[in-house]
Amino acid sequence: MSDVTWIDPGNADQLRAWDIAEGVFWAEEAELFEHALHRYDDALLRAAGIRDGDQVLDLGCGTGSTTRAAAWLAGTGTALGVDLSSPMLAIAERTAAAIGLPNAHFAHVDAQIHPFADDEFDVVLSRTGSMFFADPAAAFSNLARATKPGGRLVLLTWQPPPRNEWFSSFTTTLAAGRQLPVPPPDAPGPFSQSDPDEVSRILIDAGLAAPTFEAHAEPMYFGPDVRTAERFVLGVLGWLLADLDDDARHQTLGALRNDLAKHQTTDGIAYDSAAWLITSHLPR
Repeated sequence: MSDVTWIDPGNADQLRAWDIAEGVFWAEEAELFEHALHRYDDALLRAAGIRDGDQVLDLGCGTGSTTRAAAWLAGTGTALGVDLSSPMLAIAERTAAAIGLPNAHFAHVDAQIHPFADDEFDVVLSRTGSMFFADPAAAFSNLARATKPGGRLVLLTWQPPPRNEWFSSFTTTLAAGRQLPVPPPDAPGPFSQSDPDEVSRILIDAGLAAPTFEAHAEPMYFGPDVRTAERFVLGVLGWLLADLDDDARHQTLGALRNDLAKHQTTDGIAYDSAAWLITSHLPR
């Protein structure tokens, strides 16, 4: 794993977040985070169509579950997972080594500007990791340059917030009646690639073929029980409680636990989620 030596200034906030507090939490909860989205993995990997000998790039790979799967499918090829979170990449490297995947590699780089070799990758994929670029137009132009003619791009991104029960439920509960600020639609964040028209424009301008959007809906897993799910949710969204007094905080946490309990299933705590499976390619 290499250190970040090149980073776009616009991604500095993302580096601070993913390389320190948030990244440490995600690394500590690696098994839970990887399992949260596992129901989407089969569709993502089928769409990627990874073949023996392929060179694969996994954007925002986190602790590496999709990179490991890509490396296994690539066989004599390789899979390179890139991320801004060194704590998560450390977990990814250790796990790949422990299960004997020598063709899974990881790099601590900013994919928006990293000087990948021209025509390097047969497949570029991402499971909810491509939505955090400060300048997505520049990022996808850089990635298109690094993709072989005919190479495939496959992204799993969230559909808009109203279609994602997990997000609307948690933010409504933790807002505790307050009006929360809404980030600009073009700001980096989980829903920055939820608009097919905007994503299509960015990818086409980058030189990629007009993408297709396939809607998928799967339960999102938050842990086996309320206690685990509460820790998970607060690790991601607990900052929403920062300015509440003790009484309001107590009431809000009680409301969160009640909501989590309503979503207890035989398979654990699950909320509805909806994602786009976006596929494109670099024309020959």
